Amino acid sequence: MNRLDKIFTDLKQKNEKALVGFVTAGDPGIPESLEIILKMCDAGLNILELGTPFSDPTADGPVIQRSSARALDKGIKLKDVLEMTYTIRQKSDIPIILFGYYNPIHAFGIPSFYKAATKAGADGVTSQWPDNNLPLIRLVAPTTPKERMAKIAATASGFLYLVSKTGVTGSDGLDTDNIGSYVESLRNVSKLPICVGFGISSPDDVAAISTIADGVVIGSAFERLIEDNLDSPDIATILADKVSEFKNATIMK
Repeated sequence: MNRLDKIFTDLKQKNEKALVGFVTAGDPGIPESLEIILKMCDAGLNILELGTPFSDPTADGPVIQRSSARALDKGIKLKDVLEMTYTIRQKSDIPIILFGYYNPIHAFGIPSFYKAATKAGADGVTSQWPDNNLPLIRLVAPTTPKERMAKIAATASGFLYLVSKTGVTGSDGLDTDNIGSYVESLRNVSKLPICVGFGISSPDDVAAISTIADGVVIGSAFERLIEDNLDSPDIATILADKVSEFKNATIMK
């Protein structure tokens, strides 16, 4: 059983949902980023989405766009993200999803990336290779037709990432009734765990999504905290405290 399968199995037995946290690798710098991530893991994060900085992150809102810009200004490249993955793996058994746009992977070289990612200890990616060594995390949008959902689910592994709304990451407002309908449609075509992301920013949001999905993905809320505390010596502790707050909301009463 791989780390992703194990975490969902363990959480189900404890009547908890997965807290999936996205942070941009190297924001605001590699040492600071590693400290933030490791404290977030210790605070209860269940799955880490380690974002690869990209110059044109069109699916992301302004908060994550700015986080990518800060990391790029520090010179962070895909090889640095892979090195960070290896460092995290030496200190934590948390599942690590390499999350990003395809362009840097293509430039790195597809076979080289696969080899480097698996060697570093990554547990999934949002691009290719649906196998047990590097599961493919597929995204499903609210506008995806049911027939297309079935095709996407058939080539996915690890879990399915359900985008909660049209638009970009970090946009406000959740329609839990509609999200519940999307989740039900996905469950009709796949037995994979379903995690919901985009627009989730408060413990109340987390609690609401936890009643209908297997996991909750949070990105902009974490990156906003990083941005607001760039000069704080307590930035890692601030992020860890927020993780604990969100994690408590995933526990089913």
